[in-house]
Amino acid sequence: MDSRPATTEELNRLEMLIESWLESEQADNPVIDAVDRDESDLRRWYVRVKGEEKDVWTLWLTLGQRTLRHETYVMPAPEENHERFYLHLLKRNHKLNGMAFGVGDEDAVFLRGTLPVAAVTEAELDRILGSTWAYVERCFRPAMRVGFASRFEG
Repeated sequence: MDSRPATTEELNRLEMLIESWLESEQADNPVIDAVDRDESDLRRWYVRVKGEEKDVWTLWLTLGQRTLRHETYVMPAPEENHERFYLHLLKRNHKLNGMAFGVGDEDAVFLRGTLPVAAVTEAELDRILGSTWAYVERCFRPAMRVGFASRFEG
């Protein structure tokens, strides 16, 4: 895959592709609740998504010179069963394609991935959205039951 930095023209073309894809998804995809654009100079979008296991979550798309970064906040740091919780997530990472669980600010759990800018297409954007939705749906409740077990008792 091409690893050189994208030119301004290439980034502008990809920005238009992402904008067009998001507009189409917002119109046609019932799980898309809202789409917002970062107000700064960054090429970043926030896609609010409706789920089932986790009611609502946001997919952040950030277009850089070399990669499209995609990520979502999954849950706060666990309150209990820390070792079991992180082992659970590490084992889940082996079943994920193009993304991985990681720890971010305040030890919160995120799902993150990157895609080379040369590989950004509508089909890849569809895969990112669909995969993220599936991973959040599959992993959220089991992880909550481990990291916040006492809240599920009784």
